[in-house]
Amino acid sequence: MTFEDLTCRTAKWLDGSGPESTSVVSTRVRVARNLTGFPFAHRAKEEQLHQIMDTVVGSCKDGSSTSEMTFFDASSLSELQRELLVERHLISPALAEGRGPRGVLMASDESLSVMTNEEDHLRMQMVLSGFQSGEVWEGVEYLERSLSERLDYAFSDRWGYLTACPTNTGTGLRASILVHLPVLVLAQQMESVVRGVTQMGFTVRGLYGEGTEVSGNLFQVSNQLTLGCSELKTIESLEKVAKQFLECEQNAREALVRDARAQIEDKIWRAYSILSHARVLTSQEFMNFSSAVRFGIGLGVLPFKDVGVLNELMVQTRPAHLQCRLGRRIDPADRDQIRAEMVRNRMAGLGKV
Repeated sequence: MTFEDLTCRTAKWLDGSGPESTSVVSTRVRVARNLTGFPFAHRAKEEQLHQIMDTVVGSCKDGSSTSEMTFFDASSLSELQRELLVERHLISPALAEGRGPRGVLMASDESLSVMTNEEDHLRMQMVLSGFQSGEVWEGVEYLERSLSERLDYAFSDRWGYLTACPTNTGTGLRASILVHLPVLVLAQQMESVVRGVTQMGFTVRGLYGEGTEVSGNLFQVSNQLTLGCSELKTIESLEKVAKQFLECEQNAREALVRDARAQIEDKIWRAYSILSHARVLTSQEFMNFSSAVRFGIGLGVLPFKDVGVLNELMVQTRPAHLQCRLGRRIDPADRDQIRAEMVRNRMAGLGKV
């Protein structure tokens, strides 16, 4: 798979096929590991970083379940190409902006990926459509165990897996859902719900994780505890938190529809009309209007069920994706016109309404 192939494809986790997919866009599990015999990435010399990267990539290429993964060397990619990988949730902003030998291995459908030389030597990730915490954990666990046959992870009998940041020490596991909560936001109930899940050891962030703003009423909910809590316990806690969010959102939706159905339907249809006909569309406008359309699909107001199109557009209309498709940098005004055209064409494919 070349980078050009990647630019024109859509990741499987965006297809909207998973359980609860109108509300839960995706479920992700990531584990951090470091190799014995090497300093943490931020302390390693360039030669050591090369050795770490070569060791990780070689181990993946030698494995029966990982031999077909494609490796992209971040240091050989352009800034725009690295931005695209961030938009696809394949690498972090830290890796994109970093220096020295680093990169990412990925499966052809992008469900599995392995970052090398970010904060830790390895960060293994699996992401699937909808609410599939058990399946995602099983996939990452299998990948981690497969690589452990050829890699020696840094481990302490007292502290568990050793990581560059103490907040990841222990299991090194981060489990998260990307969930759509428009009515909790509208009803100004998010603050109280967030307080509740924070007490359960979870945190709520924006679309691209720590330090990013909320966009399109999409929230990333992930665990904070990795020390003294088993992997299975973390997954069980995520399931409990996810169900709490979905229940609160559903109760708020029922109350809103009961009290203001005509106004809600009008907002949904207006958003659908704008996406279907706009000639200029910013990223933020797309996220806001697509949130209303996603809400309408969940309520059954709109006569189609394909949230996958919205998921795909959420990524494909990001600035780096639009520019990589054209093969050059373009100014924001031109991007807004190209984005609008792309959205119009895809919305037309949802059917006559």
